[in-house]
Amino acid sequence: MNANLLSNLLMDFWSDLSTPGVAWQIGTLAGCIALGWGISRGLRAAVRGREVNMRMVRLGVESFSRVLSPVLALILIAIAKPVLARTHHVNLLRLAVPLLASFALIRLAFYILRRIFARNGHAGSVLLMFEKVFAILVWIGVALYITGLWPDLIQFMDDTVLPMGRYKISLLSLVQGTASVLVTLMVALWIGALIEDRLMQVDGMHSSMRTVMARLCRALLVVVAVLVSLSLVGIDLTVLSVFGGALGVGIGLGLQKIIGSYVSGFVILLERSLAIGDMVTVDKYYGRVTRINTRYTVVRSLDGIETVVPNDMLISGPVQNYSLSDRVLRIASQVTIGYDSDLEAVLTLLEQAVLKIERVSKEQPPNAVLLRFGPDGLELEVGFWIADPENGRTNVLSEANRAIWHALKAANVQIPFPQREVRFTEAPPASAGAVLATGN
Repeated sequence: MNANLLSNLLMDFWSDLSTPGVAWQIGTLAGCIALGWGISRGLRAAVRGREVNMRMVRLGVESFSRVLSPVLALILIAIAKPVLARTHHVNLLRLAVPLLASFALIRLAFYILRRIFARNGHAGSVLLMFEKVFAILVWIGVALYITGLWPDLIQFMDDTVLPMGRYKISLLSLVQGTASVLVTLMVALWIGALIEDRLMQVDGMHSSMRTVMARLCRALLVVVAVLVSLSLVGIDLTVLSVFGGALGVGIGLGLQKIIGSYVSGFVILLERSLAIGDMVTVDKYYGRVTRINTRYTVVRSLDGIETVVPNDMLISGPVQNYSLSDRVLRIASQVTIGYDSDLEAVLTLLEQAVLKIERVSKEQPPNAVLLRFGPDGLELEVGFWIADPENGRTNVLSEANRAIWHALKAANVQIPFPQREVRFTEAPPASAGAVLATGN
């Protein structure tokens, strides 16, 4: 479609409105749009209604149906246009093609962006603003294309030269290079998100292995996308050798901690020493692991405070993992009773009192023991096991102490408190030498 034809497209369209054949074009256009919408709806309903083993296929078709509808309508119009052109004018269909193509492009871009940056269903304000700006730019481009001003804009951008140090680059080349970099990066991130979703649903693979495989695939795709986009722009990749050497020196001198954290993150994911949901104690921080990134791990305490722990601390320092082999955790409470108490009866009483608590494990019953003969009484300890440390230890310990207190009060068992007796004695008599010295 040349420039003159594009510039006269609107005029031809208005002239077609006065001819009887425009009804055929309107009917064909409406039929193609309705048929495309119906096929996409039917395909979505068929995939949703069937038991599809590949869950990614089902989710992909359901979310891609908004893009599929204008694409199918565009394909149907492209098929119907040469058929109808044998007997009628098709200026209306020619006008509808770029409009539907731009509409499909906008929906495709929105679909890819949402799959990358809004996978949890919540789109941020920055993403919404970018989508609006992208849609406005696409519609402006369509308007220029239809009116025939697009070639003039391309020629103007090609003639506009921007100085870049010793070199000069046209505005058109700069825009094309930026667009190619953005497109390749978006495609790489989109493919990485699809691979990550597929890996996360592999039941036979450990969660840490799935995470590290997803991160490696995404990093590899981003590197390939950058190299491909640089080649498309026309940048010689051999110049990256100098940059690579400078980057290596920078890493060796100033980025040791950061690179160490990244390497430690991959080591943690590969050796499976930590997993999302584990209850851990790192340094003075205790809580559940909610996120494992390549540079840091997020530990959320039971009071809601999230701690960002660099991964090198998890490799170089000791880490207490309460969920590494199993989630069963022992908690103990101490109490002192008087020497005149029935020891065996009190030990049984303590075990029965703690066993009534809901969170205390029944498979591993509580066990009460005599620790030592203290200065104030018999020091006892009752230990019990819980299988859900992520729900807290202090609360279940408080329940156990309250149950012990009520059981001992009901059995009239005395809990002695420390008693100290302080005696003041008379000062010893002064020595004879001291008395003589005082007399002098």
